[in-house]
Amino acid sequence: MTLGEKELTPRRIVEELDRYIVGQMDAKKAVAIAIRNRLRRMQIAAAGSATGLDASDILPKNLILIGPTGVGKTEIARRIANLIDAPFVKVEASKFTEVGYVGRDVESMVRDLVDAAVNLVRASERREVAGKAERRVEERLLDALLPGARDEDASATREKLRAMLLAGKLEDREVEVAVETRSMPGIDVFTPQGVEHMGIDFQAFFEKLAPPRARERKLTVREARKALLQEEADKLIDREKVNQEAVRRAETSGIIFLDEIDKICSAEGARTAGPDVSREGVQRDLLPIVEGSTVNTRHGVVRTDHILFIAAGAFHVSKPTDLIPELQGRFPIRVELGSLGRADFLRILREPRNALTKQYAALLAADGVAVSFTDDALEEMARIAEDVNQRTQNIGARRLHTILEKLLEDPLFDAPDYLAGALTVDGAFVQRKLAKIVEDEDLSRYIL
Repeated sequence: MTLGEKELTPRRIVEELDRYIVGQMDAKKAVAIAIRNRLRRMQIAAAGSATGLDASDILPKNLILIGPTGVGKTEIARRIANLIDAPFVKVEASKFTEVGYVGRDVESMVRDLVDAAVNLVRASERREVAGKAERRVEERLLDALLPGARDEDASATREKLRAMLLAGKLEDREVEVAVETRSMPGIDVFTPQGVEHMGIDFQAFFEKLAPPRARERKLTVREARKALLQEEADKLIDREKVNQEAVRRAETSGIIFLDEIDKICSAEGARTAGPDVSREGVQRDLLPIVEGSTVNTRHGVVRTDHILFIAAGAFHVSKPTDLIPELQGRFPIRVELGSLGRADFLRILREPRNALTKQYAALLAADGVAVSFTDDALEEMARIAEDVNQRTQNIGARRLHTILEKLLEDPLFDAPDYLAGALTVDGAFVQRKLAKIVEDEDLSRYIL
Protein backbone atom coordinates (compact mmCIF):
# COMPACT_ATOMS: atom_id res chain seq x y z
CA MET A 1 0.00 0.00 0.00
CA THR A 2 1.01 3.65 -0.37
CA LEU A 3 0.41 6.45 2.11
CA GLY A 4 -0.97 9.91 1.35
CA GLU A 5 0.80 13.05 2.53
CA LYS A 6 -1.43 13.48 5.60
CA GLU A 7 -0.79 9.87 6.65
CA LEU A 8 2.93 10.15 6.05
CA THR A 9 3.95 10.82 9.66
CA PRO A 10 7.13 9.23 11.02
CA ARG A 11 5.18 7.03 13.44
CA ARG A 12 2.84 5.84 10.69
CA ILE A 13 5.78 5.06 8.42
CA VAL A 14 7.44 2.98 11.12
CA GLU A 15 4.18 1.14 11.78
CA GLU A 16 3.98 0.17 8.10
CA LEU A 17 7.62 -0.94 8.05
CA ASP A 18 6.97 -3.06 11.14
CA ARG A 19 4.54 -5.15 9.10
CA TYR A 20 7.42 -6.45 7.00
CA ILE A 21 10.65 -5.89 8.92
CA VAL A 22 11.41 -7.18 12.41
CA GLY A 23 13.34 -4.95 14.81
CA GLN A 24 15.95 -2.39 13.64
CA MET A 25 13.96 0.46 15.16
CA ASP A 26 16.82 2.99 14.95
CA ALA A 27 17.11 2.51 11.19
CA LYS A 28 13.36 2.69 10.67
CA LYS A 29 13.11 5.92 12.68
CA ALA A 30 16.00 7.53 10.80
CA VAL A 31 14.52 6.68 7.39
CA ALA A 32 11.01 7.77 8.49
CA ILE A 33 12.35 11.16 9.60
CA ALA A 34 14.21 11.60 6.31
CA ILE A 35 11.03 10.91 4.36
CA ARG A 36 8.96 13.26 6.53
CA ASN A 37 11.58 15.99 6.16
CA ARG A 38 11.23 15.68 2.40
CA LEU A 39 7.49 16.30 2.73
CA ARG A 40 8.13 19.23 5.06
CA ARG A 41 10.43 20.78 2.47
CA MET A 42 7.71 20.44 -0.18
CA GLN A 43 5.25 22.14 2.15
CA ILE A 44 7.69 25.00 2.67
CA ALA A 45 8.11 25.30 -1.11
CA ALA A 46 4.33 25.41 -1.54
CA ALA A 47 4.05 28.15 1.08
CA GLY A 48 6.46 30.29 -0.94
CA SER A 49 8.08 33.41 0.46
CA ALA A 50 5.68 33.49 3.43
CA THR A 51 8.15 31.34 5.36
CA GLY A 52 11.09 33.59 4.60
CA LEU A 53 13.12 30.56 3.55
CA ASP A 54 14.03 29.19 0.15
CA ALA A 55 13.03 25.50 0.21
CA SER A 56 15.65 24.66 -2.42
CA ASP A 57 18.31 25.36 0.22
CA ILE A 58 17.00 22.55 2.42
CA LEU A 59 18.94 19.51 1.29
CA PRO A 60 18.17 15.91 2.26
CA LYS A 61 20.20 14.34 5.04
CA ASN A 62 21.56 11.18 3.47
CA LEU A 63 22.02 8.04 5.54
CA ILE A 64 24.51 5.22 5.94
CA LEU A 65 23.09 1.96 7.28
CA ILE A 66 25.80 -0.10 8.91
CA GLY A 67 25.31 -3.78 9.59
CA PRO A 68 26.03 -7.34 8.41
CA THR A 69 24.26 -8.89 5.46
CA GLY A 70 20.70 -10.10 5.87
CA VAL A 71 19.60 -7.77 8.68
CA GLY A 72 17.17 -5.63 6.66
CA LYS A 73 19.15 -2.74 5.16
CA THR A 74 17.92 -3.19 1.59
CA GLU A 75 14.44 -4.21 2.69
CA ILE A 76 13.97 -1.00 4.69
CA ALA A 77 14.91 1.16 1.70
CA ARG A 78 12.82 -0.85 -0.76
CA ARG A 79 9.74 -0.90 1.49
CA ILE A 80 9.92 2.82 2.18
CA ALA A 81 10.00 3.52 -1.57
CA ASN A 82 6.98 1.27 -2.14
CA LEU A 83 5.18 2.91 0.75
CA ILE A 84 5.38 6.39 -0.74
CA ASP A 85 5.32 5.29 -4.41
CA ALA A 86 8.72 6.85 -5.03
CA PRO A 87 11.18 6.04 -7.82
CA PHE A 88 13.78 3.68 -6.38
CA VAL A 89 16.95 2.01 -7.62
CA LYS A 90 19.43 -0.22 -5.86
CA VAL A 91 23.01 -0.10 -7.10
CA GLU A 92 26.19 -1.69 -5.85
CA ALA A 93 28.96 0.83 -5.32
CA SER A 94 31.54 -1.83 -6.15
CA LYS A 95 30.21 -2.00 -9.74
CA PHE A 96 31.28 1.56 -10.45
CA THR A 97 34.76 2.42 -11.64
CA GLU A 98 36.79 5.56 -11.77
CA VAL A 99 36.47 7.63 -14.95
CA GLY A 100 38.96 6.23 -17.44
CA TYR A 101 38.53 2.65 -16.29
CA VAL A 102 36.25 0.17 -18.00
CA GLY A 103 32.91 -0.19 -16.21
CA ARG A 104 29.72 1.68 -15.36
CA ASP A 105 29.98 5.40 -14.78
CA VAL A 106 28.39 6.76 -11.62
CA GLU A 107 25.82 8.86 -13.51
CA SER A 108 24.17 5.64 -14.71
CA MET A 109 22.42 5.30 -11.36
CA VAL A 110 20.62 8.60 -11.94
CA ARG A 111 19.57 7.47 -15.42
CA ASP A 112 18.31 4.21 -13.91
CA LEU A 113 16.32 6.22 -11.37
CA VAL A 114 14.66 8.27 -14.11
CA ASP A 115 13.81 5.07 -16.01
CA ALA A 116 12.17 3.76 -12.83
CA ALA A 117 10.26 7.04 -12.50
CA VAL A 118 9.07 6.79 -16.12
CA ASN A 119 7.74 3.29 -15.44
CA LEU A 120 5.89 4.53 -12.35
CA VAL A 121 4.35 7.51 -14.14
CA ARG A 122 3.45 5.46 -17.22
CA ALA A 123 1.72 2.86 -15.04
CA SER A 124 -0.19 5.63 -13.27
CA GLU A 125 -1.21 7.20 -16.58
CA ARG A 126 -2.36 3.84 -17.90
CA ARG A 127 -4.60 3.44 -14.88
CA GLU A 128 -6.03 6.90 -15.55
CA VAL A 129 -6.94 6.08 -19.15
CA ALA A 130 -7.84 2.42 -18.51
CA GLY A 131 -11.58 2.97 -18.88
CA LYS A 132 -11.28 4.80 -22.19
CA ALA A 133 -8.73 2.28 -23.49
CA GLU A 134 -11.01 -0.64 -22.56
CA ARG A 135 -13.89 0.93 -24.49
CA ARG A 136 -11.67 1.36 -27.53
CA VAL A 137 -10.51 -2.25 -27.28
CA GLU A 138 -14.12 -3.38 -26.96
CA GLU A 139 -15.01 -1.68 -30.24
CA ARG A 140 -11.96 -3.13 -32.00
CA LEU A 141 -12.82 -6.62 -30.79
CA LEU A 142 -16.40 -6.21 -32.00
CA ASP A 143 -15.09 -5.06 -35.38
CA ALA A 144 -12.97 -8.22 -35.53
CA LEU A 145 -15.85 -10.46 -34.43
CA LEU A 146 -18.26 -8.88 -36.91
CA PRO A 147 -16.11 -7.49 -39.74
CA GLY A 148 -17.70 -4.91 -42.01
CA ALA A 149 -20.95 -4.86 -40.05
CA ARG A 150 -21.50 -1.43 -38.59
CA ASP A 151 -24.66 -0.53 -40.54
CA GLU A 152 -28.10 -0.41 -38.97
CA ASP A 153 -28.98 -3.97 -40.02
CA ALA A 154 -26.08 -5.35 -38.07
CA SER A 155 -26.47 -3.15 -34.98
CA ALA A 156 -28.68 -5.67 -33.17
CA THR A 157 -26.18 -8.46 -33.84
CA ARG A 158 -23.34 -6.21 -32.69
CA GLU A 159 -25.11 -5.43 -29.43
CA LYS A 160 -25.73 -9.12 -28.80
CA LEU A 161 -22.03 -9.80 -29.38
CA ARG A 162 -21.19 -6.91 -27.05
CA ALA A 163 -23.29 -8.46 -24.28
CA MET A 164 -21.59 -11.83 -24.81
CA LEU A 165 -18.17 -10.15 -24.88
CA LEU A 166 -18.79 -8.31 -21.62
CA ALA A 167 -20.09 -11.52 -20.05
CA GLY A 168 -16.82 -13.30 -20.94
CA LYS A 169 -18.50 -15.83 -23.22
CA LEU A 170 -16.24 -15.16 -26.22
CA GLU A 171 -12.83 -15.37 -24.55
CA ASP A 172 -11.71 -18.46 -26.47
CA ARG A 173 -13.05 -17.41 -29.87
CA GLU A 174 -10.32 -16.69 -32.44
CA VAL A 175 -10.23 -13.28 -34.11
CA GLU A 176 -7.90 -11.54 -36.54
CA VAL A 177 -6.65 -8.18 -35.29
CA ALA A 178 -4.01 -5.68 -36.39
CA VAL A 179 -1.32 -5.45 -33.73
CA GLU A 180 1.46 -2.88 -33.91
CA THR A 181 5.00 -4.22 -34.35
CA ARG A 182 8.36 -2.56 -34.77
CA SER A 183 10.62 -3.58 -37.59
CA MET A 184 13.91 -2.25 -36.22
CA PRO A 185 15.72 -3.91 -33.31
CA GLY A 186 16.73 -1.84 -30.32
CA ILE A 187 20.30 -0.57 -30.09
CA ASP A 188 21.61 -0.41 -26.57
CA VAL A 189 25.28 0.52 -26.49
CA PHE A 190 27.59 2.61 -28.67
CA THR A 191 30.27 3.48 -26.13
CA PRO A 192 31.58 1.81 -22.95
CA GLN A 193 29.24 4.03 -20.92
CA GLY A 194 26.30 3.68 -23.32
CA VAL A 195 24.61 6.51 -25.20
CA GLU A 196 22.38 7.96 -22.49
CA HIS A 197 25.11 10.20 -21.12
CA MET A 198 24.71 12.17 -24.37
CA GLY A 199 21.13 13.04 -23.35
CA ILE A 200 19.67 11.48 -26.50
CA ASP A 201 16.59 9.27 -26.52
CA PHE A 202 17.69 6.84 -29.21
CA GLN A 203 14.54 4.77 -28.75
CA ALA A 204 12.36 7.72 -29.79
CA PHE A 205 14.83 8.53 -32.59
CA PHE A 206 14.55 5.08 -34.14
CA GLU A 207 10.80 5.03 -33.64
CA LYS A 208 10.62 8.09 -35.88
CA LEU A 209 12.83 6.41 -38.47
CA ALA A 210 10.80 3.20 -38.36
CA PRO A 211 7.33 3.89 -36.95
CA PRO A 212 5.37 0.88 -35.70
CA ARG A 213 3.44 -1.03 -38.35
CA ALA A 214 0.24 -2.97 -37.88
CA ARG A 215 0.42 -6.69 -38.60
CA GLU A 216 -2.59 -8.96 -38.77
CA ARG A 217 -2.48 -11.72 -36.18
CA LYS A 218 -4.88 -14.49 -35.27
CA LEU A 219 -5.44 -14.50 -31.51
CA THR A 220 -8.11 -15.55 -29.08
CA VAL A 221 -10.25 -12.73 -27.73
CA ARG A 222 -8.45 -13.09 -24.39
CA GLU A 223 -5.02 -12.70 -26.01
CA ALA A 224 -6.15 -9.93 -28.34
CA ARG A 225 -7.61 -7.90 -25.47
CA LYS A 226 -4.30 -7.99 -23.60
CA ALA A 227 -2.29 -6.93 -26.67
CA LEU A 228 -4.70 -4.21 -27.74
CA LEU A 229 -5.25 -2.77 -24.25
CA GLN A 230 -1.62 -1.76 -23.82
CA GLU A 231 -1.53 -0.41 -27.38
CA GLU A 232 -4.63 1.72 -26.90
CA ALA A 233 -3.52 2.94 -23.49
CA ASP A 234 -0.16 4.05 -24.90
CA LYS A 235 -1.95 6.00 -27.66
CA LEU A 236 -3.87 7.94 -25.01
CA ILE A 237 -0.74 8.82 -23.03
CA ASP A 238 1.28 11.95 -23.74
CA ARG A 239 4.90 10.76 -23.78
CA GLU A 240 6.32 14.24 -23.26
CA LYS A 241 4.08 14.76 -20.24
CA VAL A 242 5.20 11.39 -18.84
CA ASN A 243 8.87 12.30 -19.26
CA GLN A 244 8.43 15.69 -17.58
CA GLU A 245 6.57 14.20 -14.63
CA ALA A 246 9.13 11.38 -14.34
CA VAL A 247 12.01 13.85 -14.17
CA ARG A 248 10.13 15.86 -11.53
CA ARG A 249 9.48 12.76 -9.43
CA ALA A 250 13.06 11.58 -9.71
CA GLU A 251 14.32 14.98 -8.58
CA THR A 252 11.88 15.51 -5.70
CA SER A 253 11.12 12.02 -4.40
CA GLY A 254 13.72 9.66 -5.88
CA ILE A 255 15.65 7.28 -3.63
CA ILE A 256 19.00 5.75 -4.60
CA PHE A 257 20.20 2.86 -2.46
CA LEU A 258 24.00 2.58 -2.63
CA ASP A 259 24.85 -0.90 -1.41
CA GLU A 260 28.32 -2.18 -0.54
CA ILE A 261 29.68 1.32 -0.07
CA ASP A 262 32.28 -0.18 2.28
CA LYS A 263 33.80 -1.95 -0.74
CA ILE A 264 35.02 1.33 -2.20
CA CYS A 265 37.03 2.38 0.84
CA SER A 266 40.09 0.74 2.33
CA ALA A 267 40.96 0.31 5.96
CA GLU A 268 43.10 3.10 7.36
CA GLY A 269 46.73 2.59 6.50
CA ALA A 270 46.02 -0.22 4.06
CA ARG A 271 48.08 -0.17 0.89
CA THR A 272 46.96 -2.67 -1.66
CA ALA A 273 47.29 -3.04 -5.40
CA GLY A 274 44.80 -4.12 -7.99
CA PRO A 275 41.15 -3.14 -7.60
CA ASP A 276 41.92 -0.86 -4.64
CA VAL A 277 43.73 1.56 -6.94
CA SER A 278 40.51 3.16 -8.17
CA ARG A 279 38.48 3.05 -4.94
CA GLU A 280 39.17 6.63 -3.95
CA GLY A 281 38.55 7.63 -7.55
CA VAL A 282 35.08 6.09 -7.40
CA GLN A 283 34.36 8.04 -4.23
CA ARG A 284 35.41 11.28 -5.89
CA ASP A 285 33.22 10.50 -8.89
CA LEU A 286 30.28 9.81 -6.57
CA LEU A 287 30.79 13.03 -4.67
CA PRO A 288 29.31 15.52 -7.18
CA ILE A 289 26.27 13.28 -7.73
CA VAL A 290 25.56 13.13 -4.00
CA GLU A 291 26.39 16.81 -3.47
CA GLY A 292 24.07 17.90 -6.25
CA SER A 293 24.79 18.10 -9.95
CA THR A 294 23.10 17.96 -13.35
CA VAL A 295 22.85 14.68 -15.25
CA ASN A 296 21.69 14.33 -18.85
CA THR A 297 19.29 11.44 -19.39
CA ARG A 298 17.28 10.39 -22.42
CA HIS A 299 14.16 11.69 -20.66
CA GLY A 300 15.54 15.10 -19.77
CA VAL A 301 18.05 16.90 -17.57
CA VAL A 302 17.95 15.84 -13.92
CA ARG A 303 19.29 17.68 -10.89
CA THR A 304 20.36 15.41 -8.04
CA ASP A 305 20.25 17.99 -5.21
CA HIS A 306 17.12 16.58 -3.55
CA ILE A 307 17.46 12.89 -4.34
CA LEU A 308 17.73 10.90 -1.12
CA PHE A 309 20.80 8.66 -1.03
CA ILE A 310 20.80 5.73 1.39
CA ALA A 311 24.16 3.97 1.55
CA ALA A 312 24.75 0.63 3.23
CA GLY A 313 27.63 -1.62 4.07
CA ALA A 314 28.87 -4.20 6.54
CA PHE A 315 32.13 -2.30 7.25
CA HIS A 316 33.82 -5.44 8.60
CA VAL A 317 37.29 -4.39 7.48
CA SER A 318 36.88 -0.65 6.99
CA LYS A 319 34.72 1.93 8.74
CA PRO A 320 32.69 4.93 7.55
CA THR A 321 35.49 7.30 8.54
CA ASP A 322 37.68 5.63 5.91
CA LEU A 323 35.58 7.29 3.22
CA ILE A 324 37.01 10.54 1.91
CA PRO A 325 36.00 13.42 4.20
CA GLU A 326 33.94 15.19 1.53
CA LEU A 327 31.79 12.09 0.97
CA GLN A 328 31.44 11.50 4.72
CA GLY A 329 30.00 14.98 5.05
CA ARG A 330 27.25 14.12 2.57
CA PHE A 331 26.12 11.17 4.70
CA PRO A 332 25.66 12.82 8.10
CA ILE A 333 23.24 10.23 9.51
CA ARG A 334 24.73 6.87 10.44
CA VAL A 335 22.69 4.06 11.90
CA GLU A 336 23.92 0.69 13.07
CA LEU A 337 21.70 -2.33 12.55
CA GLY A 338 22.10 -5.19 15.00
CA SER A 339 22.81 -8.82 14.16
CA LEU A 340 19.86 -11.19 14.31
CA GLY A 341 19.51 -13.82 17.01
CA ARG A 342 17.12 -16.66 17.80
CA ALA A 343 14.34 -14.40 19.07
CA ASP A 344 14.57 -12.28 15.92
CA PHE A 345 14.41 -15.34 13.66
CA LEU A 346 11.35 -16.56 15.52
CA ARG A 347 9.60 -13.24 15.00
CA ILE A 348 10.61 -13.20 11.32
CA LEU A 349 9.00 -16.61 10.85
CA ARG A 350 5.80 -15.51 12.58
CA GLU A 351 5.06 -11.83 12.21
CA PRO A 352 5.71 -10.24 8.79
CA ARG A 353 2.91 -10.20 6.25
CA ASN A 354 5.22 -11.93 3.81
CA ALA A 355 6.80 -14.35 6.30
CA LEU A 356 8.54 -17.31 4.66
CA THR A 357 6.24 -19.77 6.39
CA LYS A 358 3.26 -18.00 4.83
CA GLN A 359 4.93 -17.99 1.43
CA TYR A 360 5.63 -21.73 1.45
CA ALA A 361 2.16 -22.48 2.77
CA ALA A 362 0.69 -20.53 -0.14
CA LEU A 363 2.96 -22.28 -2.67
CA LEU A 364 1.96 -25.75 -1.49
CA ALA A 365 -1.69 -24.76 -1.14
CA ALA A 366 -1.66 -24.12 -4.90
CA ASP A 367 -1.05 -27.88 -5.30
CA GLY A 368 -3.67 -28.90 -2.77
CA VAL A 369 -1.36 -29.34 0.24
CA ALA A 370 -2.40 -27.53 3.43
CA VAL A 371 0.78 -26.87 5.41
CA SER A 372 0.76 -25.74 9.02
CA PHE A 373 3.73 -25.00 11.28
CA THR A 374 3.62 -25.67 15.03
CA ASP A 375 5.27 -23.37 17.56
CA ASP A 376 7.98 -25.89 18.38
CA ALA A 377 8.78 -26.18 14.65
CA LEU A 378 9.27 -22.43 14.39
CA GLU A 379 11.41 -22.41 17.53
CA GLU A 380 13.56 -25.24 16.20
CA MET A 381 14.08 -23.48 12.86
CA ALA A 382 15.07 -20.28 14.69
CA ARG A 383 17.53 -22.22 16.83
CA ILE A 384 19.09 -23.90 13.80
CA ALA A 385 19.37 -20.59 11.93
CA GLU A 386 21.21 -19.02 14.85
CA ASP A 387 23.46 -22.06 15.26
CA VAL A 388 24.44 -22.28 11.60
CA ASN A 389 25.07 -18.53 11.36
CA GLN A 390 27.41 -18.77 14.34
CA ARG A 391 29.29 -21.78 13.00
CA THR A 392 29.60 -20.56 9.41
CA GLN A 393 29.21 -17.27 7.59
CA ASN A 394 26.59 -15.06 9.22
CA ILE A 395 24.11 -14.21 6.46
CA GLY A 396 21.34 -13.02 8.76
CA ALA A 397 17.73 -13.71 7.86
CA ARG A 398 18.75 -15.16 4.48
CA ARG A 399 19.67 -18.30 6.43
CA LEU A 400 15.96 -18.95 6.87
CA HIS A 401 15.52 -19.19 3.11
CA THR A 402 17.97 -22.06 2.87
CA ILE A 403 16.54 -23.78 5.94
CA LEU A 404 12.93 -23.63 4.72
CA GLU A 405 13.90 -24.79 1.25
CA LYS A 406 15.79 -27.81 2.59
CA LEU A 407 13.10 -28.54 5.18
CA LEU A 408 10.29 -28.65 2.61
CA GLU A 409 12.31 -30.10 -0.25
CA ASP A 410 10.42 -33.42 -0.30
CA PRO A 411 6.90 -31.95 -0.06
CA LEU A 412 7.74 -29.41 -2.74
CA PHE A 413 8.95 -32.21 -4.99
CA ASP A 414 6.16 -34.70 -4.26
CA ALA A 415 3.22 -32.30 -4.60
CA PRO A 416 0.83 -32.76 -6.27
CA ASP A 417 1.68 -36.22 -7.64
CA TYR A 418 2.31 -38.08 -4.37
CA LEU A 419 1.27 -35.59 -1.72
CA ALA A 420 -2.09 -34.00 -0.99
CA GLY A 421 -4.18 -32.98 1.98
CA ALA A 422 -2.85 -31.70 5.29
CA LEU A 423 0.83 -31.57 6.29
CA THR A 424 1.85 -30.56 9.80
CA VAL A 425 5.42 -29.43 10.31
CA ASP A 426 6.36 -29.85 13.99
CA GLY A 427 9.61 -29.83 15.92
CA ALA A 428 10.23 -33.54 15.33
CA PHE A 429 9.74 -33.04 11.58
CA VAL A 430 12.30 -30.21 11.58
CA GLN A 431 14.83 -32.22 13.59
CA ARG A 432 14.43 -35.26 11.37
CA LYS A 433 14.87 -33.32 8.15
CA LEU A 434 17.72 -31.08 9.26
CA ALA A 435 19.60 -33.17 11.83
CA LYS A 436 22.18 -34.45 9.36
CA ILE A 437 22.88 -30.94 8.12
CA VAL A 438 23.28 -29.44 11.59
CA GLU A 439 25.52 -32.26 12.79
CA ASP A 440 27.77 -32.14 9.72
CA GLU A 441 30.87 -30.06 10.29
CA ASP A 442 31.09 -29.17 6.60
CA LEU A 443 27.88 -27.18 6.55
CA SER A 444 28.85 -25.50 3.29
CA ARG A 445 27.89 -28.69 1.48
CA TYR A 446 24.26 -28.02 2.34
CA ILE A 447 23.77 -24.36 3.16
CA LEU A 448 25.88 -21.90 1.22
